[in-house]
Amino acid sequence: MLESGERLKLLERLWRLEETSEVPFVIDIGQFHGATGEFYGKPDVEAKWNEELHRKREGVYDYGFPNIKPNLGIGTIAAAFGCEQTVNDEADPWIKSIINEDNVDDVHKLKIPDPENNAVFAAVWKHLDALSRLSPLPLRMANVASPLVTASMIWDYTAFIESLLIFPDEVHVLLEKVTEATILYIREQFKRIKNLFSVGHESICPIPRFAGVRVSDDTAALLSPDLYREFGVKYLNKISREFGGIVVHSCGDVQFVVSAMMEIEGLKGLDFTMPQVMNWEAVRDAAAGRVVLNLRQRYWDHPIDVNSCGARVDLAEYSEKLVRTFGRKGVIIETAVETPDEARALGEELHRKLSC
Repeated sequence: MLESGERLKLLERLWRLEETSEVPFVIDIGQFHGATGEFYGKPDVEAKWNEELHRKREGVYDYGFPNIKPNLGIGTIAAAFGCEQTVNDEADPWIKSIINEDNVDDVHKLKIPDPENNAVFAAVWKHLDALSRLSPLPLRMANVASPLVTASMIWDYTAFIESLLIFPDEVHVLLEKVTEATILYIREQFKRIKNLFSVGHESICPIPRFAGVRVSDDTAALLSPDLYREFGVKYLNKISREFGGIVVHSCGDVQFVVSAMMEIEGLKGLDFTMPQVMNWEAVRDAAAGRVVLNLRQRYWDHPIDVNSCGARVDLAEYSEKLVRTFGRKGVIIETAVETPDEARALGEELHRKLSC
């Protein structure tokens, strides 16, 4: 197994799109870890869970490192604008929208939240400070939603997608305010997190500071390329310029919008859930070798094959297929299995398949 310093050097070369001796990969253990009622607002429980995860990962060959994910959900910025949050036991806190087709003009009344004094943001800073005190492990950033995603929470989701065509001026007013709030939220995190592991919240594999910042942009997959250019790219450009680059994650079938994503200024990487993408060649032709591609395929992303007695996909073979399709330059494989023993076995198999 490579020493941590060697792995970090390889990852830095990868993020600079240089040749590497192995396609790096990361293997998480267990189901998705969200900001559910068990963890939300409970930094002691959160720190303990993360430390236990990394104890389970001891002996796993991959490019993950011990760290803490500050679980606060994707709706923090929307909540800071006044949307009600409901903590639950199923997923990140649910967000109740405050704009719909009946009160469109209210977008003009929304005030950009003060990053230091807003109650929602203050709770985030308290949570981050507590995690730093409770554990010596470095912190990832808290989840940063793209302006589109935050706007689609503030403005009733279905109505929002329709309003891109019906009320474009009002949508732009909202996106301008949300983008400014997002920049303030990111800037404050960089100021407060003293031991920063990654500029993203999702992976145990770090995204370096020189990549800028990672945002979650799941709404993108629902839009046409032209709509995404107008309502997505424009505002991500502002964030990228502010922080020296950007990495964009999007779930869903991104084949139709990936070319528009490649137009984002300072784009350093794209993060896609590959079993949801129906046309890998479209993604490859647009982006492979030009930006870092974090190709995700955790065991729960794959449907169970009922024709094979409930067998799951072979994650090592699937990873090898990804590398054959997208090449070795700037590619990271991110996966997950259910148990530590599975993780150790998969790590050795991926090492054999993905090293030169």
